[in-house]
Formats: sequence, structure tokens, C-alpha cells
Amino acid sequence: MIGLDTNVLVRYFAQDDPAQAKRATTLIESLTVERPGYITQIALVEVVWVLARAYDADRGEIAQVIETLLRVDEFVVEAADTVWKALRLYASSSADFADCLIERACHEAQCEYVATFDAKAVKTAGMRLVK
Repeated sequence: MIGLDTNVLVRYFAQDDPAQAKRATTLIESLTVERPGYITQIALVEVVWVLARAYDADRGEIAQVIETLLRVDEFVVEAADTVWKALRLYASSSADFADCLIERACHEAQCEYVATFDAKAVKTAGMRLVK
């Protein structure tokens, strides 16, 4: 298994830096089910942030990238079941992906609730405001 950093994933999807995109593509296309690429939740959150901020990707495009990473057999996504649940919440709300992932991970860990100072996360991701 080979761990994949955010910048490798972004170069692969964006194909905007010819030299790095070629190397990222070669690496990713060399992955197999027996020797997959490992994607952490942190890398996923960073990919979402970079795509939204640096590439002005919309929510639909971002959701499609996450879904692709989850569906490809040559990738192993950390806590994939939780990421799928976070993706469904993200796709059905206006919540940030990071907030969706935090909320779903805490739910999976059987937390009573997720405490936050973020009023938007309270409204969109089901968290509770700290009073």
C-alpha cells in the first residue's frame, strides 16, 4: 500500500502542472488492488479545501471527486463507511465537508453530540452550539 498525499491527488485531478500531473498520473495508474493507494481523511479534507479555494470547484464537482476516490478499487480510503456518510450529508446540505466528516465520525464513535462554536455547522451539519 502506498500513502497518497493531498498534492498528488490534486495534481492527478487538476492536471494543471504538466510535470507533476504526469508523475501523479503514472503513480496512480500503477496502483492495483493488491498494492493500492491509501487516502487518509485528512488528505480528503485538504483535497476538498484545495479544490474549492484554489480551483473554484463547486459542491457537485467536489462530491464527484470524493465519490470517485471511494469507488475506485485501487484506493483504500480511511474509514470509508464514515466518509460515505459524510458525503451523503455534504450532498444533501450546505455544510462544509470537514464539518460533515467531523459530525459523522463523532456519531460513529457514539458521541452524544458534537459541540461547536460554529453557528453554520449547527444549522447545516447537526452539531450543537456551546453556550
